[in-house]
Amino acid sequence: MRPRSCLVSSSFLLCSTLLLSTTVARAQDVAGAPVVSAAQPSDSPVAQAPSVEEPATPAPAEPAPAPVPVTVEPGARPTPPVPAAVSQARSKIDLFVTAYGELLFGYHNYGLNQNRTGGAQRDSRLEFDTTRFVLEMKGMLPDYGLEVEVEVEFEHGGTGTAMELEYEEFGEFDQELDKGGEILVEELFISKKLGDNAALAVGRFYVAVGTLSEFSRPTDYLGTIRDEAETGIIPNTWDEMGVRLRYKFPWGLRLTGQLVNGLDSTGFSSQLWAVGGHQRRFEVQRATDMAVVFRADVTHFDGFIFGVSAYRGDTTRNRPKPDLVKSCEQANDREVAPCGYVSAPLTLLDVHLSVAKGPWSAKGMVMYGHLKNADLVSQRNARLSNLLGVIRTPVSDNALAAWGELGYDIASVVGLSNSHHLLPFVRYDYVDTQYKPRAELFDNPRFRRTVYTVGVAYNLLNTVYAKLDFGHRRMGSNAFRPENTLRLATGFNY
Repeated sequence: MRPRSCLVSSSFLLCSTLLLSTTVARAQDVAGAPVVSAAQPSDSPVAQAPSVEEPATPAPAEPAPAPVPVTVEPGARPTPPVPAAVSQARSKIDLFVTAYGELLFGYHNYGLNQNRTGGAQRDSRLEFDTTRFVLEMKGMLPDYGLEVEVEVEFEHGGTGTAMELEYEEFGEFDQELDKGGEILVEELFISKKLGDNAALAVGRFYVAVGTLSEFSRPTDYLGTIRDEAETGIIPNTWDEMGVRLRYKFPWGLRLTGQLVNGLDSTGFSSQLWAVGGHQRRFEVQRATDMAVVFRADVTHFDGFIFGVSAYRGDTTRNRPKPDLVKSCEQANDREVAPCGYVSAPLTLLDVHLSVAKGPWSAKGMVMYGHLKNADLVSQRNARLSNLLGVIRTPVSDNALAAWGELGYDIASVVGLSNSHHLLPFVRYDYVDTQYKPRAELFDNPRFRRTVYTVGVAYNLLNTVYAKLDFGHRRMGSNAFRPENTLRLATGFNY
């Protein structure tokens, strides 16, 4: 639907055009020139000029419009009219557009079904992926301290729905309902500076936990993919809607506070813990349960950033239906959840580190998560409809993730100029999505994964890059077959 202002403007423009056409036609009539009706088809013969015997009678001229009287208060000076060019002037807008894209080629020596007894079967398969293309735009009004930022991500080179195999759901084919997220608006917010050190933002932005909220671009990390530990328990580059306040102390302490919509506990599962709680299945995010985020980073030391972050938010009232409620006698059936909801708050804590000093590059993080009443969430999730498109496996009370990578730039050693960076690196990922679960939940070792990765990352001026690495994944028990992956990634970052 077009905005009302547009309709009014369009109507005014149409009326102005008709009046102008009428005026021109009348002027031509007065001059005795031939007139072609605007309603006449273009292929119709041209109207003949009036004959000498029957001269056209000139139409009476329209009286000139009377001047509009201007009332001036006694003693007051009339205000001169404002020129149109001045009235439409506005402040300068600084516009910045950046983008990055990723292509991924992978070889795997294991089958897709990792839930078999003894682990995935031996296999030899290739996968190619147009992983993502991200476009980011910033519009700034520096005179007013305002900034608008928009980031749109195109994943896997397509749009619409797609089929996927859910081996955790007994190998069912599943229509991936979140494919509306194939084109994702990951950031869209308006930010206002409050003095020299503070900024307030409203809209959609990254949740300030972990490392990927700060280092999500492919040139920010060394591996061909983002770390498997962090993305194994929380959404990958997690974004939500809400309010954000940042404050930076002059001596290098940066504080971030956020109030955002919470997760949806219907998406929690055994293998991916809270990853599926990211609300993408419906057009509108539920925000009855809000979450509070706090982050502190120390940037005082050149090349070092270290800090902590915390997240806490309930997950019950953001479920699509009010189906995780308490029961009581004499409940009022005219009220939704008359006895209240079962509380299932999610808590996340992490410590993180980033180093970019000389030829050294390193990152690391440890994250712990806890879900209260995970047993009740699991019982209710087991009865969810297939059409909801969620994995209905039990969710653990706790989860633990840790990862780190270390690289050293040898470009100058091999004779490359300063424009090049060549970093051999090692990476370690550990994730346990059933870390110290409740007594009645089997602590399945296949959800305890360790990945050892070695590789090399190259980039030119931090714009064009190529990476090659080899990953060896082991489960929590030798009963499961290890999995090996060889990946090549390339892309750009402008």
